[in-house]
Amino acid sequence: MNEQAMEESGMVHRASQRTSQLAGQLAGDRAGQPMGELAGERADERMGERAGHAMALVAPEVKAAPDTVTAAFEDFMQAFEAFKEGNDQRLSEIEHKLTADVVTRDKVERINKAMDEQSRLLDELALKKLRPPLSRAGRDGQGHGFGHDQRSPVDAEHKAAFEAYIRRGDDAALRDLDQKSLNAGVSGEGGYLVPPETDGEIGRRLAVISPIRALATVRQVSGSVLKKPFAAAGFAAGWVAETVARPQTATPELSELSFPTMELYAMPAASQALLDDAAVDIEAWIASEVDGAFAEQEGTAFVSGDGINKPKGFLSYTQVADSAWTWGNIGFKATGVAGGFAASGASDVLMDVIYALKAGHRQNGSFVMSRRTQGEIRKLKDADGNYLWQPPARVGDTASLVGFPVAEAEDMPTIAAGATAIAFGDFRAGYLVVDRVGVRVLRDPYSAKPYVLFYTTKRVGGGVQNFEAIKLVKFSA
Repeated sequence: MNEQAMEESGMVHRASQRTSQLAGQLAGDRAGQPMGELAGERADERMGERAGHAMALVAPEVKAAPDTVTAAFEDFMQAFEAFKEGNDQRLSEIEHKLTADVVTRDKVERINKAMDEQSRLLDELALKKLRPPLSRAGRDGQGHGFGHDQRSPVDAEHKAAFEAYIRRGDDAALRDLDQKSLNAGVSGEGGYLVPPETDGEIGRRLAVISPIRALATVRQVSGSVLKKPFAAAGFAAGWVAETVARPQTATPELSELSFPTMELYAMPAASQALLDDAAVDIEAWIASEVDGAFAEQEGTAFVSGDGINKPKGFLSYTQVADSAWTWGNIGFKATGVAGGFAASGASDVLMDVIYALKAGHRQNGSFVMSRRTQGEIRKLKDADGNYLWQPPARVGDTASLVGFPVAEAEDMPTIAAGATAIAFGDFRAGYLVVDRVGVRVLRDPYSAKPYVLFYTTKRVGGGVQNFEAIKLVKFSA
């Protein structure tokens, strides 16, 4: 009896092994299967689900993060198709029953949120792909260089001296460079200028993370304040007859716009053991620590900063109805409903704000809004039943609204009564970002032992330079 039990147990064990082998073989076959066939199988599966659940809509589920931008883009497009199908059903229910089914409405919202998550993942992958390496020359495991280093000998010497200062606090080489080049490498408050590669890396990452910086005009200055003259009106002219006297025409008044640079700082810390590890790329570490903190603070200031110890955001200027707009104010178009779009002709306000700009600014216009606001915009259709919001045409492009690109800025307010949740304008002409050249790092090994602090500072300013180039949508009556 015991031998029979052992034999049966062995048979079960061998059957289990065979099942595992078949499952592994099937997984391997599917892993090696072409993308088109896999897409076809997924399509068949979705058709089967629709046949079994005629009225059911399933929000797309991301079971594993895609490894490439292309895969993330495909997932995003599939989510958009599911969203359109669900929203069409919701609109059909409203049309026939004057109200949408609660289940349908909830599923549409879940799909909308899933699209936001997939869009955020796509942005993160695109950001990771666009980040260039700080060092142009690679190195193998033994420290030998490979590839062509395009840095000049002076830049390479500066980089080596700066690394010695960061790792060991040895500033002798940096002082020698200052004496040889007779430049102002040491600031009055102490600290040294970051090498050009690190400074450039932070600037490029900010252009990707902060949408306003990417849209606006960026100027680098060597002083603390940028003063810019601006003529609100041009020269006057008139028609005259051949022999009629020519009276003097009106002269335009020049106004001076002032853009002071404010100090932005970050102070990451590292242990001395980490700094002693030669395998760590210390410049890349500083850039990765600083760029996120700088971008977060900048993004908020460029949108809603009050101008006190920070840049002045375009939402902080006086807002007036566009019909009563004057220079120095930002004009807005109202939706007609507090905290929402009008029940009839909801998209009319978007067309109004687009054509509130002059043609020269309108052709360079962009929408700026938060993700939640964009989620509501996705539901709008034109008179022909076409969605006003369209996904990117290909990887690397941005979504569009009525043919104009959409930039997501999480610092924009969400839809609420009296909120200006949507901005449209030629931000390159309308908003100016002022960077004082140079990011400084002060090494402090004493204040937080056993950690070494890196007090990193940058001076940034900003404000509206052309008040007629930016318009707002206000959710009010």
